[in-house]
Amino acid sequence: MTGRRGLGARWVRRRPLRTRLALAASAAVALVAVGVCAAAFVIIRYQMTRQLELNLAQTATQVTHQTRGWGPTVSDTSCRFQAVPCVQIVPSSPARDPRRPYGLPVDDATREVADGRREAYYTKLTVAGQPVRMFTTHLPGKDEALQVALRSDTVERGVRHAAWALSAVGAAGVLLAAALGYWVSRTGLAPVARLTATAERIAATRDARHRIELPPGSPSREDEITRLAATFNTMLGELEQSVTAQRRLVADASHELRTPLTALRTNAELLARADRLTDAQRDRASAALGRQLREVTTLVNDLIELARDEEPQPLVEQVRPAALLEHAVGAAREHWPEITFTVVVDPAAADTTIPGVAPRLARLLSNLLDNAAKFSPPSTPVESQLTLSSGQLDLTIRDHGPGITADDLPHVFDRFYRAKAARALPGSGLGLAMARQIARAHHAELTAERAPGGGALFRLRVPATAGAR
Repeated sequence: MTGRRGLGARWVRRRPLRTRLALAASAAVALVAVGVCAAAFVIIRYQMTRQLELNLAQTATQVTHQTRGWGPTVSDTSCRFQAVPCVQIVPSSPARDPRRPYGLPVDDATREVADGRREAYYTKLTVAGQPVRMFTTHLPGKDEALQVALRSDTVERGVRHAAWALSAVGAAGVLLAAALGYWVSRTGLAPVARLTATAERIAATRDARHRIELPPGSPSREDEITRLAATFNTMLGELEQSVTAQRRLVADASHELRTPLTALRTNAELLARADRLTDAQRDRASAALGRQLREVTTLVNDLIELARDEEPQPLVEQVRPAALLEHAVGAAREHWPEITFTVVVDPAAADTTIPGVAPRLARLLSNLLDNAAKFSPPSTPVESQLTLSSGQLDLTIRDHGPGITADDLPHVFDRFYRAKAARALPGSGLGLAMARQIARAHHAELTAERAPGGGALFRLRVPATAGAR
């Protein structure tokens, strides 16, 4: 028996979720329907039997007032008629019995009731081939028992009809439960089915552009499954963006690497035939090879840093942006000697610290300064300013170059994006993208705008805490 139950449980677990939900809902509704029908049958049978017993008790009360001087009496109807009660009086002693046989059965229990040694009781029996319900009670003031019987075939017939009717209702309830269970499972799991189909389609096509169709309506009325489908759509959107960004990064990286790798191969082939080159040609090829190797190395390092989403937590410490800015400007002056760099630090911001990774923040500042110097004419300055207001550090770096056009402004932080004015300048197009990634990793906001009077203005906003020098 246990093995059969185990096989049944395993069979249910192997069924699809929709089938299991339909079975569970059908079983629950069917159980309620059958239980209600069974309870109704018990109540109907009890009420009909109770009504017959009340009729017997009322008849016995009426007969008691009519038979005060009858003495022992034998029933003369043998319960042949449905509406006519059978009545007989039985003494406590068999010696007082009438000469004729009793029409209703008499036993020791009847004698005990007549003698007053037993309470009144009901009996179900058969008399002359007819079902009968009999009531036996003691006659007050006498040592006699009164027996009153009525045919119960009408009651039993009504109980059977009720049983058939309730059985039909129960069967209809079971069928309705099966239909409702199927409808509930099909309707309730429709979003899950769409979610599963979408996931399978994405797995087969590797195309994350597919979405689950959501039912119309207010978001406040969404149920749990609809919210799950909406969350899955959001996840698909993020996945699509990630896949698109990855493909674009690979395509852009391959495009940017193609030119330096081609130049590297050309110079390497030239150096391989060094015996055919003059000393000047060898020196030029060797210098070009070294320069291109540095460019490729820088590009690969930038790509590796862009692939990192978070800053390493063990390296996070309290750093002073004012000191980092002074250091970054000093390095920029050495790298761009023809450009003038100016620094203005608000006294309130000089002692302010922020949590972060110092080398990464220094890289952010150097990328912004290098970008400003690259577009600045030799006679114009690159202006840096650090201020503190409302618990927030505000760093601005401005150049006086051609500025950013309205078409280029939304894309200045995209990877490998290079404006038309910058395509002839050195660089890989990753500096500003890396700067924004570092800013986001430090919960800061980096924006670009067109400076008043010409030039570009980059603004870095970061929450700050007061610190000691």
